[in-house]
Amino acid sequence: MKVQAGLDTCEGYANCVMAAPDVFSIDDEGVVVVLDEQPAEEQRSTVEEAVRSCPVLALTIVEG
Repeated sequence: MKVQAGLDTCEGYANCVMAAPDVFSIDDEGVVVVLDEQPAEEQRSTVEEAVRSCPVLALTIVEG
């Protein structure tokens, strides 16, 4: 699993940080930072929750 973020789409709601703080952060500009682009499979449920919770659909999971 690989996590990608649309930096031009992100509006800094930080829902992803609340769901998966080990994987996502928000920078000083209010834009998502992917801390771990290839999180462990054990983190899948929290990463999927983070992706679902993004109101502007800025996050995606790429398999493979």
